[in-house]
Amino acid sequence: MPEIRRVAILDDYQRTAHRYAAWDSLPEGTQLTCFSEYLGGIEEVVAALRPFDVVVAMRERTPFPAEVLDQLPNLRLLVTTGPANAAIDTAAAARQGIVVSGTRPAGLTSTAELTWGLLHALTRSLPAEDRNLRAGGWQQTVGRDLHGARLGVIGLGNVGSRVAQVGVAFGMDVVAWSAHLDPGHAKKMGVTPASKQELLTTSDVVTLHVRLSPRTVGLIGAAELALMRPDTLLINTSRAPVVDEQALLAALHAGTLGGAALDVHFTEPLPTDSPWRSAPRTVLAPHLGYVTADAYETFYRDALGDILAYAAGAPIRVLTTP
Repeated sequence: MPEIRRVAILDDYQRTAHRYAAWDSLPEGTQLTCFSEYLGGIEEVVAALRPFDVVVAMRERTPFPAEVLDQLPNLRLLVTTGPANAAIDTAAAARQGIVVSGTRPAGLTSTAELTWGLLHALTRSLPAEDRNLRAGGWQQTVGRDLHGARLGVIGLGNVGSRVAQVGVAFGMDVVAWSAHLDPGHAKKMGVTPASKQELLTTSDVVTLHVRLSPRTVGLIGAAELALMRPDTLLINTSRAPVVDEQALLAALHAGTLGGAALDVHFTEPLPTDSPWRSAPRTVLAPHLGYVTADAYETFYRDALGDILAYAAGAPIRVLTTP
């Protein structure tokens, strides 16, 4: 049976990983280390993780390209929370004899819920009003109604469908587009299929819910932003590279876009000198989409199950190269 000696849990920012699984059920003598700070670049990741034979990664917070995996000679099992992880080079892992296991999906409903939290925060200027009120002020902004407004949903999968259904419940005119949109599925929810151009030019709010892939990188670039009205709001709880970062910053500073609410960022954690910290008409969240107790319980319990199964010589939920 494979011997488990040292297990690392990465990016436990809230220091809560120990709450959500019975880690004391690991094989006797196993040393468990939780890293609560982001490790950094390739050199820092390799230096910190070289002693470990098992690593538990939280989604794509820490990338594992070939350059990292090739320098971790002790690593035998890499667990990622979620059923897939675009930041892990599974082919390189296979070459090194590293088993990559995933967990059940979680955070789909929580991401949809956060999308609406960000949308409300943006349309009603809640962060600014909160700061003003605490400083002794009173009303200083005028909000926007959602009822009757057009919501453009890009990507009508698990998360996008949930977001669209809430929009319908709010009395919004909901339209949707994706490269492989099922018109029948959309219409059953009261959502109108639209072309990408129609969605961008007519929507009051555009919200993104697509998977990151070579096809979706830069899906919203300068040309797409130019199609939107100056009062259009953009919500991204998907992945940062879906939007051209520099083009979005330019549109916000130029006033050609009404605002943006972002839960995902090109560099995470967001650097202290990031231009996003001073970007106008924005609401920012630190990638909270899947950060809920229910999602963490699923992730960490399944991660523990993956480790125990590996230790018993029968790995489960093994991810292979696409």
